[in-house]
Amino acid sequence: MHAPITYNGFDGPSGPRSLLDERPLRPPIIGTIRPGIKVLTRKARDNAEAVRIHDAMLAQGHSFEKIGAEIERKTNLRNPLVPKNVPWFTCRGSDFTNPAIADDILQRYGEDRGDGNGHRLWRFPVVFAFDDWLQNMPNELVTYAASGKKYFSEYGHDGLRYCKTYGAVPRDERASRAKRVWGGRPIILRQDAEIPDGRCDPHRCPQYQKGECNLSASFYFAIPESRGLGLIRMPTTSIYVLQKAHAAMQTVALARGRLVGVEFTIGKQEVEISRIDPESGQPVRQKQWLITLDADLDMAGLLDGTERARLQHFESACEAVATLEGAQEPQNDWDDEPTTERHVPTDIGPEVLPDEGLRAAFDDAASRLGFHESEQAQRELRVFLKESYGEGWTSRPASIRQIVKDMRTALANNPNAYREQARAVAADLSS
Repeated sequence: MHAPITYNGFDGPSGPRSLLDERPLRPPIIGTIRPGIKVLTRKARDNAEAVRIHDAMLAQGHSFEKIGAEIERKTNLRNPLVPKNVPWFTCRGSDFTNPAIADDILQRYGEDRGDGNGHRLWRFPVVFAFDDWLQNMPNELVTYAASGKKYFSEYGHDGLRYCKTYGAVPRDERASRAKRVWGGRPIILRQDAEIPDGRCDPHRCPQYQKGECNLSASFYFAIPESRGLGLIRMPTTSIYVLQKAHAAMQTVALARGRLVGVEFTIGKQEVEISRIDPESGQPVRQKQWLITLDADLDMAGLLDGTERARLQHFESACEAVATLEGAQEPQNDWDDEPTTERHVPTDIGPEVLPDEGLRAAFDDAASRLGFHESEQAQRELRVFLKESYGEGWTSRPASIRQIVKDMRTALANNPNAYREQARAVAADLSS
């Protein structure tokens, strides 16, 4: 096993080495998962041709952009589709470079909840490629024109937000045409009669006040078990979503030291948000489905500074011990375990630990073996036990009993060999 591959540090220590290194790094994007759907406007629903095109192309799996463009081309209806907030995510083959990836994600993580919405993607695991939260979810205020971006926000070295735009391409007077531009159009500070100082201030920006300039952001991530060389994108325009996701990433980064390698879960939650009514100017509250970011982490274990292996869900483990001791399970039941174990628990000898003594016995044996002497030793033990007994060993009392037995055997015979084995396994997995 190798250390997680990330997109950090591609430039190398010596600076650019080729023309490609001069441009900002952009990881390849293999597809888009959308946080909602689009539906026909009231005017478009009254048009029979628009309804026919919409229903036919939707059944064929076309993207909403393509459906909207086709309706506009055939009926001359401007903006026939509008976003609709729903509790699931849209994962369609037309939004991926390889449509089979979308089908695999939906098949692997989607479910039919029996509410009449069919087989949908309600929540799914993700892994981020960067330790910097801003690279995982870049965001900006942006105004679009027919040809693309017109104005967009960027932060300067002074920490202030500025309004940028693309500069005019200079003309070659001798050739009577525009000069060839290397590296794309020049990006300049916006300075006109409306924004003379180039500062991005939504309160005095005419584009923002007219609704032409809006928040635009995207999450970039990989999905476990999903194949493809690149990341998946999920757009959002909600400041509430960004604030909560930022808080989640910062919490994990503070406790764990990095984001890469942590498996998060993206889902949705219906919450009540506040917005300003454009007519009355008064705040009103409404319910909306917002993207949520969660992670199954032992925050207490991370925040205590030791990162040592701890017994999670101890009360549940004790109940499971009583069940295991009360009935002998068939040998082939181990094949049905959801998590593959390297060491299948066998006879653990005549000594049977009482329920309330499991945690104390584990901590005592680990301490006597010297794993609590340093943070490095604690990390090595945690990696070694996870590799040896599989994910979730802390919630399987049979595994815990076998670990304690192995530790006590090592203490009686060769404790140094046990520590060296844990150190070697941890070093091999981190290389």
